[in-house]
Amino acid sequence: MPEVRNGYAPGTPCWVDLMAPDQRAALDFYRDLFGWQGEPGPPETGGYAVCALNGRAVAGIGPAMAQDGQPAPPTAWTTYLSVADAEAAARAVAAHGGTVVMPAMDVLTFGRMAIVADPSEAVFGLWEPRDFFGCEVVNEPGALTWNELASPDVDAARTFYPAALGVEVEPSPEVPGYYVLTVDGRPVGGLHGLDRLPPGTPPHWLTYFAVDGADTTVDALVRAGGSVLKPPFDMVAGRMAVVSDPQGGIFAVIESAMPEAA
Repeated sequence: MPEVRNGYAPGTPCWVDLMAPDQRAALDFYRDLFGWQGEPGPPETGGYAVCALNGRAVAGIGPAMAQDGQPAPPTAWTTYLSVADAEAAARAVAAHGGTVVMPAMDVLTFGRMAIVADPSEAVFGLWEPRDFFGCEVVNEPGALTWNELASPDVDAARTFYPAALGVEVEPSPEVPGYYVLTVDGRPVGGLHGLDRLPPGTPPHWLTYFAVDGADTTVDALVRAGGSVLKPPFDMVAGRMAVVSDPQGGIFAVIESAMPEAA
């Protein structure tokens, strides 16, 4: 099992979560789809649930609640990048043309978080770990395996992420027009233009979960009330699909083309 024991280097996607109008329904849906175990948390956490796969944290699911007279957040998966200092990272985002959506705040003793957007308005989170560093297992069925930015201005993104967060951006040697985000020389995510997507698609970070079989997972998702945005297809890294849960949370599933180690 690809366990993570020592945390994540700054700039690396380290956590994903979903705010859903019906938290219980979301917990049940992802339990049945991926085998996650998770229950609403205590009032001091706003009911936030840390979902686990075989006892190891993989993602969060919380209730979508309006704050200070604002509308409830959209039903969307959010990618969090690990940072050494959430407040300093948020300032750097703003200094390089991004926006601070929610200023840095403490999450009990677990860590410190902020929600920001890059200059194209693609929203993501910043996570400064303390007692909790993020996903404890990745790259296995039911767990996070990739995070990908779709941007209307790839050149601007290639400038912003290195300058603000120290994430390097390199052209993919295998896929024209696709870029790989790296930290300390290790691939941690992807970047491509919105021209690859249907007209009107907003800038966004897309969460990928690994699965044993893309087709069978999509079939199960549809039976559970989810929707298929892009049916299973073969690509360089494997067989993938883009889907939505019954409440509108969009994510991707991918069946890796890489053979398992003996």
